[in-house]
Amino acid sequence: MSSSPTPSPRPQAARLSSARAFWLKQLHQWHWISASVSLIGLILFAVTGFTLNHAAQIPAEPVVVERTATLPAPLLARLAEMPGETTDPVPDAVARWAEEALDLSIAGRPTETTDAEIYVALPRPGGDGWMTLDRQTGEAFAEVTSRGPIAYLNDLHKGRDAGPAWALFIDVFAVACLVFALTGLALLVLHARNRRMTWPLVSLGLLIPLILALIFIH
Repeated sequence: MSSSPTPSPRPQAARLSSARAFWLKQLHQWHWISASVSLIGLILFAVTGFTLNHAAQIPAEPVVVERTATLPAPLLARLAEMPGETTDPVPDAVARWAEEALDLSIAGRPTETTDAEIYVALPRPGGDGWMTLDRQTGEAFAEVTSRGPIAYLNDLHKGRDAGPAWALFIDVFAVACLVFALTGLALLVLHARNRRMTWPLVSLGLLIPLILALIFIH
C-alpha cells in the first residue's frame, strides 16, 4: 500500500514570505511618511523640551512696550451702544481702529466691560498684553510684554495662548508621531530575529524612565 506524498512546506513558506514582504513595504511607507510630517515638529519639541527643563538657567529680560491713543469721537459714540456690564467684544470699527492706532488685534476678543472702561486681555506666546479704553474720554492705553524668542518657543511647546490653529497642529503632529512610533515598533518586530540587541534596547528605554520615576520622583 503506497503512502500519500507529504505536502511540500514550500507553498506555505512562500505565502509567509509574501505576507512579510507586503507588511514590510506598507510599514516602511507609513514610517517614512509619518517621519516626514513630524520631523520639524520633533526637532522643535525636542529643543524646547531641553529649554523648558533649563528655563531657570536661561536668562530672559522682559521688554515692555506701552502705547496710547485717543478714540475718535464717532467711534466713541459707538461704545455707548455697548451694555454697562458685558464680556462682548468691541464693535468691529473700534477693533479696526485699535489695529491701526495701537497695532493690537482685539477683534472678537472677549472684554471686561464696565460703565467706566473696557478691558481686553491679550495673552500671547512668549509674552502678555492688555488694553484699556475709557468709555468717557476715549483714551486708550495698551501694554505689551515680550520675554524673547526662547520663551515664545517654550510657550508653543505648551500650546499656551497660541490659538486654535496651533492646537490643531499639535493634534495632527501627535497623531503623526504615534504612527511613526507604532510603525517603528512593528518594523523592530519584523527585524528583531536578525538584530539581537533589539529587545534589550527597547526594554532599556522602558526601564530607565520607570526606575527614575519610582526612585527619584515622590
